[in-house]
Amino acid sequence: MCVHSGEAIVLIRGARWAAAAMTAVCLGLLQGAGAPNGGLPLAGPLPPGTAGAAVPGRVGTWNICNPCGSGNDFGRATEIATYAPQVIALQEACVRDVQRIRRYLEEVYGLVYRVEYGPVLRNWNRCGGLPWRPGGYGQAILSAAPMTDPVSAEYPDGGSEDRGYLAVTTLVDGRPVRVFNTHLAERRQAGVRAGQIEVLAAEVARHDRAIVLGDFNAVPPAPELAPMWALAPDTDPGCRPSTADADADADADAWHCTTTTDWDSKFDYVFLRGITPGTHHVRPSPYSDHHLLYTDLDRG
Repeated sequence: MCVHSGEAIVLIRGARWAAAAMTAVCLGLLQGAGAPNGGLPLAGPLPPGTAGAAVPGRVGTWNICNPCGSGNDFGRATEIATYAPQVIALQEACVRDVQRIRRYLEEVYGLVYRVEYGPVLRNWNRCGGLPWRPGGYGQAILSAAPMTDPVSAEYPDGGSEDRGYLAVTTLVDGRPVRVFNTHLAERRQAGVRAGQIEVLAAEVARHDRAIVLGDFNAVPPAPELAPMWALAPDTDPGCRPSTADADADADADAWHCTTTTDWDSKFDYVFLRGITPGTHHVRPSPYSDHHLLYTDLDRG
């Protein structure tokens, strides 16, 4: 049977929603059966080899998808606990959701993270809350080490929705580094993204050591990404700029990039400036239309 790309995405999302709904039902049963820790869900079994603490030198990024249904915060926490990065950047994040995720990570899985928020909207439809007190929506950074000098900035032009970046200084594998988390304008707004990347690249260029994480809503050969490629490579070893692939509509496969979304595009990046990458990992998840992406830095 021939399935068009739009129908395929609907089927994928339907499967993801079904998985998330089943998780919510299971959590409700667990809580109804007398869950410990003040009503927290019981810790589910994590895959063999999962770290019991944050992994030194591991950094990640994940657009956790809003809206992708409700009641998924425990599942999202389980995904993060499975890979346990020292630092993880979250996009499309509601403050209340991140608060719950952080609580589950600590009280269910024993992973203690600090958090900084970079909300760009206060939106009832996105994040709930009373109409006169809507929840904050935007970026968040979770770090196992303390964070200093936080900066949360909105881009002058967000496109169809306000967008921005969050930056902090923290320790990764025992060394200080400036960490950026961003979410750029939607995929058909290349001109807006170009202006946003100019702002972001100017800030990144001020630091000799920087990690730039986020959902850039653009495939690797997109012209607007050129300032980032000039500053720092992405950690995907097969994903490098090439003059032969200058067409913004070129498929990511032409660059041998690992795709990071349900619709087989690479939109999510870990750019490293002054830091050597080690291994690169992309992990699909039933809780988002973006995959969780993480990198183990070269500890040598």
